[in-house]
Amino acid sequence: MSELLDADLIIVGAGMVGLTAALALRDAGLNILLLESRPAQPQSLLQRVQDATHEGFDPRVSALTCASEQILRSVDAWPVMASLRLSPYTDMEVWDGEGTGRTHFSAADLHEPCLGHIVENRVILAGLRSALAEQPHIRLLEGVEVRALSEPRTSTQGLWRQLSLSDGQELRARLVIAADGALSRTRQLAALPTWEWDYGHHALVTTVRTERSNGATAWQRFTDDGPLAFLPLRDGADDHLSSIVWSTSPEHVRELTGLDDAEFCTALERAFEGRLGRVEWADQRQSFPLRQRHAKRYVQEAFAAIGDAAHTIHPLAGQGVNLGLLDAAVLAEVIEAAAARGDDIGALRILRRYQRRRQGENLQMAAGMEGFKRLFDTRQPLLVLGRNMGMQCFDRLGVVKNHLALAAMGLSGELPARARRHCSD
Repeated sequence: MSELLDADLIIVGAGMVGLTAALALRDAGLNILLLESRPAQPQSLLQRVQDATHEGFDPRVSALTCASEQILRSVDAWPVMASLRLSPYTDMEVWDGEGTGRTHFSAADLHEPCLGHIVENRVILAGLRSALAEQPHIRLLEGVEVRALSEPRTSTQGLWRQLSLSDGQELRARLVIAADGALSRTRQLAALPTWEWDYGHHALVTTVRTERSNGATAWQRFTDDGPLAFLPLRDGADDHLSSIVWSTSPEHVRELTGLDDAEFCTALERAFEGRLGRVEWADQRQSFPLRQRHAKRYVQEAFAAIGDAAHTIHPLAGQGVNLGLLDAAVLAEVIEAAAARGDDIGALRILRRYQRRRQGENLQMAAGMEGFKRLFDTRQPLLVLGRNMGMQCFDRLGVVKNHLALAAMGLSGELPARARRHCSD
C-alpha cells in the first residue's frame, strides 16, 4: 500500500444525502471523493433546473422540515434553492376518509412562519451541486459504479478499504460511506444485513391543478386503500398547483395509470372529496413500489451507511429525506470531532457514536409509520370508530398536538448542531 491514500473519505452516491454529508465535512481537513453512477452532463445541473422550471414541476418532491432547512442552509445550498423555487406551507389538514376524525396543524399556533417547505428534489440537488462547485477540495467522479469493496485492512495510518470501480480504477479510503439509495450496491458489498418487508403499496405521483387555491396547506386523506396527500406548490403567484402522492394497492395504481387524463382527474377529485374543487389538470403520472428496509447495523470498520442506504420508510409522513439529512449531519459531526482529535475516522468505536444517535430514532419513526398504516388499513367498525374519536380528541389537545408538531418540524429533541437553528433565522 502506498504511503498516501487516494482519499480520506469516499462517499458513494452524490444524491441529496451524499452531497450534504460531503459539504458538511468541507472544513474537517479531509480529502473527500464523491462517486456518482450517473454520467456527467455538459450543462450544469443548476442551468438544467433553471430551464426545466419553465416547463413544470418535478413530480418527485420532498417535504423539508425546519431542521432540514437549517442543515441545507449550513452547507450553503438553501440560497440557490430559494432562487429557484420553494413552496412553504403554513397548515396541515389530516382526516379519516372512513369517518369524521380530523386533525389540523397550524404554524400560527406555534408562532412559526411555516411548518416546512415542499421542494422539488431536482431543486435540492441543484442547490447542493452549486455549493459543491465552490469546494475545490471535494472531488466528484461521475459515471462510475462500485464493483467490489474490500474487507477492512490495517496500516500504519489506520484502517482503510479498497474499492474497485466499473472503469477499472482502484481506490483506497480510510472510510467509505454508502449513500447510494435504497438498493445500495455498496451496502450489499459490505454485507450489512437488513430487515425488509413489502408495504403492499405503490406510490403514484404527479402534479395537478385544482379549481381552488391550495391555501399553503398540506392535505392528507386516509382512504380505504391508502393515504392520499396533496402537497401545496407555488409558482410565482399561482397557488392552485399541488404535488400528489397517492399510496395505494398495485392493482389500483395500474387502474389509475390506465385512465385518460380526464378520467384520472375525476377519480382523484372523488378520492380527495373535492376539498379543492375540481381537479382541472394532471401532469404525467409516475409510480414506484413501497418497501420497508432497515439495516440491522449502520456501521462496520471503515464503513457507514446513511439515508436510504440505511433505511427506507413509508412516505405517508414525508420524513424519508429528513431522516437522511439528519444522518448526514450527525455522521459529519462525529467524523469532524474525531478528525480534530486525531482519531482514526474509520474506527468502529467512533462510527458507533453515529449509529447510537440515529438508529434508534430512525427505527422509532419507521415503527410509527407502520403503526399508522396498519391502523388506517383496518375496516373493523370498532377500530374505525376508535381512531376517529382519537383524532378528534387529539385535535383538541393543543399542548400535546403542538409538542408533536414541533418535534416533527425538527425544532425540539436531540439534534445535530447544524439542525439546531430556528426556522425563521
